[in-house]
Amino acid sequence: MEPKGKRDYQIISADGHTIEPPTMWESYLPTKFHDRMPKLVKDPEGGDAWEVVPGQPVMPIGLVTNKGEWGRRYEDNNWFGTSYENMRQGAFLGDARLDEQDIDGVDAEVLYPSQRTMAAFMAQPDPEYHLAGLDAYNQWMWEEFSAADRDRLIGLYQMPGVGIESSLMRLKEAKSLGARGIILSALPSGNAELSADDDPFWAAVEEAELPVHVHVGLKHAGMATNSQMPKVRGGDHEFEFAVPSMQIMGGAVAEFSGMFAKMIYSGMFDRFPSLMIVMAECGAGWVPHCVEHMDDHWWRNRVWSKSDLKELPSYYFRKNWKAGFIREPFAVQNRGWFGIDNLLWANDYPHHRHDWPYSRRIIEETMAGVDPADKYKMICGNAKALYKLGE
Repeated sequence: MEPKGKRDYQIISADGHTIEPPTMWESYLPTKFHDRMPKLVKDPEGGDAWEVVPGQPVMPIGLVTNKGEWGRRYEDNNWFGTSYENMRQGAFLGDARLDEQDIDGVDAEVLYPSQRTMAAFMAQPDPEYHLAGLDAYNQWMWEEFSAADRDRLIGLYQMPGVGIESSLMRLKEAKSLGARGIILSALPSGNAELSADDDPFWAAVEEAELPVHVHVGLKHAGMATNSQMPKVRGGDHEFEFAVPSMQIMGGAVAEFSGMFAKMIYSGMFDRFPSLMIVMAECGAGWVPHCVEHMDDHWWRNRVWSKSDLKELPSYYFRKNWKAGFIREPFAVQNRGWFGIDNLLWANDYPHHRHDWPYSRRIIEETMAGVDPADKYKMICGNAKALYKLGE
């Protein structure tokens, strides 16, 4: 393995994932929360699943881990039957993840937490437990997983959704530790809707020069104040397995477009011109049409709506946003409509959309005929610059 910090980066995945190890909550949550901490249970096929919230449907781990020795066929995808013993260990062990990167030819990954788990903590009516769960994840990511090589395992610091002060505190922690980015799963104010209450956070992020990441969307905004989830584990009960159908799981794209438009129209990028936001697994191909529509919408309605934007909406996308994509030939071939500097390739490993260990092959197939300079920016250069890798 090359010395840390001396890596010759050629491929960087801008969206990878981890799963919490079996003993994480016992190790990192304060003892007073152990009666309600996530509990590992068995699924109907002998695999492992997490009962994250007492009495709520449990979460099997099959589609968010890699059980295959050399990848797997789409037909082999299954929520059930995967355990911590039979999966590839890089989902929760940093040293093993480096080995899996080497097999796949990937030099670094930007790592997101399990959003199923983060959602469960964000839905807690007890703000202290909400914060303890996120703190436990951040501590584990920093002290254990990414410690194997922080120039290759780019762990994002998870922000809470309780209130602006707690978000500012954790942003300060992230900066002091040397994190290269943060992730929002809810608005930093804890509100359900974007407002001026979020501005102190945007100002602090801009000063900290850390990119903000949104994975799929801000679906958990306001959950901390609205949830009625139970606090304490009850007695024995039959485990219910939350296995979504295709209708629920969907594969919808552009779900984040509404909040994306609100952020731009709100003028926050005029107030905080250096703020950078990364959309991960939000889809990318919809963005050119969206900003085209937004520009037209602004021209027609800017006077009566008293919009004070200084530039066209499309300007702010190109200046303040990055769009991640996994396997989107349409986005690649229409990259000129984005601006080549705005696109970040990802493999979503070890979630079920990954093509491990054939990421290099997928890149070649989906970027056939692409100018080598453009290709390099999408699969490495843009991420290397954004996360200041190799510096």
